Amino acid sequence: MKSKTDSLEQPPRHLFPVVESFLADSALLALFAVRFVRTVFQPPYEFREFLKQSYLIGNKSLALVGITGFIIGLVLTIQSRPTLAQFGAESWLPAMVAVSIVREIGPIITAVICAGKVGSGIGAELSSMRVTEQIDAMQVSGTDPFKYIVITRVLAAVLMIPVLTIFSDAFALYGSYLGVNLRGDVSFTLFFSQALTKLTFMDVFPAFIKTFFFGFAIGLIGCYKGYNANTGTEGVGRAANSAVVAASLAVFILDMIAVQITSIFM
Repeated sequence: MKSKTDSLEQPPRHLFPVVESFLADSALLALFAVRFVRTVFQPPYEFREFLKQSYLIGNKSLALVGITGFIIGLVLTIQSRPTLAQFGAESWLPAMVAVSIVREIGPIITAVICAGKVGSGIGAELSSMRVTEQIDAMQVSGTDPFKYIVITRVLAAVLMIPVLTIFSDAFALYGSYLGVNLRGDVSFTLFFSQALTKLTFMDVFPAFIKTFFFGFAIGLIGCYKGYNANTGTEGVGRAANSAVVAASLAVFILDMIAVQITSIFM
């Protein structure tokens, strides 16, 4: 008979299928990314579809990103003021908020919002195309569905996530300006002069560069989940849900890696 200690040392058997599924899915996603890299520079180029997807991603996400950024800037300013006031450092409030938003809060909040909105939208759209056999019809008609569907959407996400991050940062700083003036009287010029003069190259550049990787991860995972969705109506919901979860997790992992790399050069 097995002792109690032996049974405690062995991991539960139900964990193995989960681990195997995760590793298999990660390997397939890596192969999907390799296929993307191989195909992206090969003609023909679908410029019109790329511009259409860029417009859809940017236009449909701008309002949500802008409102969220504005609220984040306003709330961060209101919550930080009492702490800084205890140390007599209220004058540092614009600079502190600006550095926090530009370096970390703006990019990560924008990416997570887009992972939920853009990632789920791409996953649901492509999975419904798979279920209704539109992708198979494109292959029969001689059109490469990977170039027309996947390449354009991933590149659109890579382009638009940094643009949306810039808008989010701008709205957040304006929200912070209004938050400062709730209990004070700071001019628009003075606030942004204090906020922007404290930003350095190492605050702005790494934060901007990592948004391209966020966009790539969101677009690629959304396309992968939708392009390889199972047939049936359940596959559409499953693809959209898994795209959100996987894209959000990828954003946090990439952000952790970017922070570690940035800290080496600072």
